[in-house]
Amino acid sequence: MKKLCKLALTCCLPIAAGLLTAASVEGPFDAADRSYWAFQPVAKVTPPASDGATNAIDAFISAKLAEKNLSIAPRADKVDLIRRAYFDLIGVTPTPAEVEAFVADESPNAFAKLVDGLLESPHYGERWGRHWLDLARYSDSNGFKTDETRPNAWRYRDYVIRAFNEDKPYDRFVAEQIAGDELWPASPDARIATAFNRHYPDESNAANLVQRRAELLQDVTDTVGATFLGMTFGCAKCHDHKFDAILQKDYYRLQAFFAASAEDDHIDMLDTEAAAQYQAQLAEWEDATADIRVEMESLLAPVRLDVDEHLYIKRMDLTQAALKKTADQLSPFENQMVHKHQWQMVYEEANLWKKLKGDKKARYIELREELAGFESVHPGERPQGMGLKDLGSDAPPTHVLGLANYAAPKEEVEPGFMSILDPAPAVYSKPEGMESTGRRTALAHWLASPTNPLTARVMVNRLWHYHFGQGIVGTPSDFGRMGEAPTHPELLDWLAAEFVDRGWSVKEMHRLIMNSAAYQQSTAHREAAAKADPNNKLLWRFRPQRLDGEVIRDSMLEVAGLLNPEVGGPSAHPPLPLGMPVPYGGWDVDEKLSDQHRRSIYIFVKRNARYPMMEAFDMPDTHESCSRRNVTTTAPQALSLLNDTQTIEWAQGFAGRVVEAAGSDAAKQVTQAYLMAYSRPPDAGEQDAALTFFSTQGRLIAERAAEGGKLALPAAMSVELDEAHAAALVDFCHALLNSNEFVYSN
Repeated sequence: MKKLCKLALTCCLPIAAGLLTAASVEGPFDAADRSYWAFQPVAKVTPPASDGATNAIDAFISAKLAEKNLSIAPRADKVDLIRRAYFDLIGVTPTPAEVEAFVADESPNAFAKLVDGLLESPHYGERWGRHWLDLARYSDSNGFKTDETRPNAWRYRDYVIRAFNEDKPYDRFVAEQIAGDELWPASPDARIATAFNRHYPDESNAANLVQRRAELLQDVTDTVGATFLGMTFGCAKCHDHKFDAILQKDYYRLQAFFAASAEDDHIDMLDTEAAAQYQAQLAEWEDATADIRVEMESLLAPVRLDVDEHLYIKRMDLTQAALKKTADQLSPFENQMVHKHQWQMVYEEANLWKKLKGDKKARYIELREELAGFESVHPGERPQGMGLKDLGSDAPPTHVLGLANYAAPKEEVEPGFMSILDPAPAVYSKPEGMESTGRRTALAHWLASPTNPLTARVMVNRLWHYHFGQGIVGTPSDFGRMGEAPTHPELLDWLAAEFVDRGWSVKEMHRLIMNSAAYQQSTAHREAAAKADPNNKLLWRFRPQRLDGEVIRDSMLEVAGLLNPEVGGPSAHPPLPLGMPVPYGGWDVDEKLSDQHRRSIYIFVKRNARYPMMEAFDMPDTHESCSRRNVTTTAPQALSLLNDTQTIEWAQGFAGRVVEAAGSDAAKQVTQAYLMAYSRPPDAGEQDAALTFFSTQGRLIAERAAEGGKLALPAAMSVELDEAHAAALVDFCHALLNSNEFVYSN
C-alpha cells in the first residue's frame, strides 16, 4: 500500500490513498491480532432505537444502561450546569450576573446558547490548550542538571491556544505538528507547531552525542505513538511488544521518520516587510558599533577556543572525527553530531566573558557598557520561535537497536507504519526547494488520514475523558490489550465517524457531547445504580470532578477580581511560597502585579521545579507525555491553600469585592460571598453559621488586635467597617476558597 505524499496542501489535509485494514496483513500476527478492535476500520454505526433520545449519544448510553435496568439521571439544576460548562470550557467560575442570566433564560436552547458562547471565548483555547500541553510534555526549560531556559518555547503554547480558539481542523493540527515545516514552510505557525516534537528534555552538556541523539529519538517516537495513535510504542523499543501487535522493527520504522530531524531554535517570526525593516535598523547599529564588537570578540576568541576544545575532548572518537571535516564532507549522521555540538555552544556563549581574567575582563566590561549606549539604535531581539527541521535532504540510516542500545545496531529499517496496518515501507519524496527529506510529511498524511483506524478514535476519546473524567477507553493513551477495553465501543466508533464527517472540528464535538442528556445529568447518588455499576462506567450519573490546579488558582483570582485576562505572550513568574529555595537557574518574579496574576497556563514551566501550587494539585511531570492526571487528596494541598501568602491576598481581594457589592450588612455579605464562590445563595443553616462565625471570630480578632496583632483586611474597601468584622470577613472568604464545593465541579 502506498501513501499520498503531496507537499502542496490547502487548509484541509487530503485523504491518504490506501485502505488501512488488518484483514489481509501477512506477518507474525495471529487471528486475535488481526481482529483486535482498535485496528479495525471505524464503523459507521447506526444509533440504537431509544424512546425520547434526541441526541445519538443518549441513545447509545441509554441502551447500555437498560441492559442493567438503569437509566440516565434527571437533569442537573441550572447552577450546576453553568458551573460545569464554565469549568469545562474556559476554566473559571461564572460570575453571579452570568449565573442569574442563565437561570432566568427559560428557552429550550438556553444551555446550547451558553455552550456556543463559551466556545467563542478566547479563554476556551487556554483551557483546552492546557490539556494538549500535557500530552506534548510542554516545558519552558531543558530539564536535567542545569535545566536551562528555552526562551521561545512559549510560542508553541500560544500556537496551541490559537489552534483551539480557531477550531483548526484536527487533521491539519496533527499534520502541522508532525511536518508543518515541510507542508507549509511559509507559515511561522506551522513551523512552530513542530515544537510538539521539540519538547523533549535535553541535556545541554551531554558528552556522548550519539547516545543523546538516540535518547531524543526514543522520546519522540514514544510520544508520537502514544499521543496520536494511543499505543504504547515505547514497549517495543527492546523487543516485539509483549501484548500488542507492534513489532520491534515497527518502533524503529516509526523512529526513522525523524532520523534527519534536529532542533530548529531560530524560526523567524517576521514577515517580509518587517524583516526588511529590522535588517535595515540592525545594519545601522552594526555600523555604529563595529569597532566595539570587534574588540570584544578579540577578547572572547581565545576563551571560545578553550571552551570548544574542552567540549571536543569530551566527545567520542566518531564525533571528534566529524568536527574535523568541512560541511560538504559530512555524512548525514556526522551532520547530526556537528549540529548537536554547535547547539551546546549556544549555552556556553553567554558566559564566555566570565572566564576572562584581570585587565581583559575589566576591559570587556567597559566595552559592554559602551555597547549598551547604542541600545536605542538596536532594533531589539529578533522574534524567533523553536521547532523541528531536517538537517538536509538525506537521513542517517535507522537500525533496530539491541535492547534499545545505541551501541548495538542490528538490521537497517526504512520509515514505515505499524506492520499490522501497513507492512510496506512508507513512500515519500523530498520537497522541492527545501533541504528536507519529506519523511515526516508521509507520516503526517498517514496519521491524519480519515482511514487511519486509531487517530480519530483516540482524539474523540480524549475529548470524552476531559468532559466526563473518564474516557470511553479508560486509558486514553493505551488502546492496547493492557489498557482498558471501551465501555461503549459502538459509541466510540460513532463519535469517531462524526468527528471526521464534521470536518475534524473539535468544537462541534464539544457541542455534540455537552448537549447530550448524559452530560447534563445530575451527580445525585442512586444506591441501586451504584450496586449494579459501582464504578459508574455506564454513566448512570455525572461524575463529580476535582478541578485541576490551574482551574482552582484561576477561579480564586477571578473571584478575587485579580485575574489578568490577557491572552498569550512570554511566560509569567508569580511569587514562590515563602521558604522555597530559588530553583537552579533563578526565578525572577514579575515586577507587575498583573503579570503575576495571569492565568495559570502562562506560568513558567520549569522541568525540575514545577510551580508549587500546580505540583500540589497534580500537575504532571513534564519529562513525559501525560494523558490523564492523577487526582490525589494530600496535606500539601490544604496547606497550600490555607497558608500561602498569595491565597490570603486573594481572600482579601474576594472580601473587598463582597463589601463593595453588599455594603456593611453582614447577612448580605454572606449571600454575596456564596454567590461569588458557589454561584448560589446560602441556605438558612449556612447563613446562620456564617453570622455566628462573624461574631465569634470577630471577638477573637479584636482580642488579638488589642495585643498588637496584625489584621488581614479586605482589599480596596471603600465602605467603612469595624476592623474586627472586616478581618473576620477575610477569614470567611478564605474558608470558602478552601472548601470542597469550590474545588469540585458538580
